[in-house]
Amino acid sequence: MINLEITQELSSSLYWVSLVAVVVSSASGVLKSGFRQFDLFGVVIIAITTGLGGGSLRDMLLDIDVFWIKDQIFFIVSLTSAVVIFIVARSLSISAKFFLIPDAAGLAAFSVAGTMVALMAGAPWLIASFMGVITGTMGGIFRDLLCNETPIVFKSPLYATAAWIGSLGFIVLIDSGVSVTISAIVAGLSIFITRLLALRFNLGLPKFQLKEK
Repeated sequence: MINLEITQELSSSLYWVSLVAVVVSSASGVLKSGFRQFDLFGVVIIAITTGLGGGSLRDMLLDIDVFWIKDQIFFIVSLTSAVVIFIVARSLSISAKFFLIPDAAGLAAFSVAGTMVALMAGAPWLIASFMGVITGTMGGIFRDLLCNETPIVFKSPLYATAAWIGSLGFIVLIDSGVSVTISAIVAGLSIFITRLLALRFNLGLPKFQLKEK
């Protein structure tokens, strides 16, 4: 078991990684819902669900205080970024796939943050890495379901796989004595870049389809 000592560096790294994750994930929610022609309320609900949903599920599974209820700054940041992006994006011409960029950034940041939180809660390394996956992907799953679409994690190139590999990589770096900040940056960038490369070159896992008689 890998035990993370709760230091000032660790707390600071987790705080800022989580804030970045909330902002970019909320942004992906706004951009995705914008193509569904939802009103401001609908957009805000989807943005908040995307930005806070994965971390909420993680905290409930770990039986710890839900992060945005414990510190409402995360809710405020999600709400504010949703409204600001809603106002700005309305005057721009944006590709329907542009949301995949902030979505990839949110996947990366939340996967690292989720792994950190799980390790701090005393979870075994494998469970901690999977908590990273849950944190990184569930907000997007909730977003897509609210938009009445099949979640992209189930059909898009290297989504959860990139998150899991990056989360495991973060744990390996920490266990090797690399600082938390450097480990978080390296793991986060690896997830982000892997996801973008997978989108660019359509890299994914084998698909399953039963043959009909």
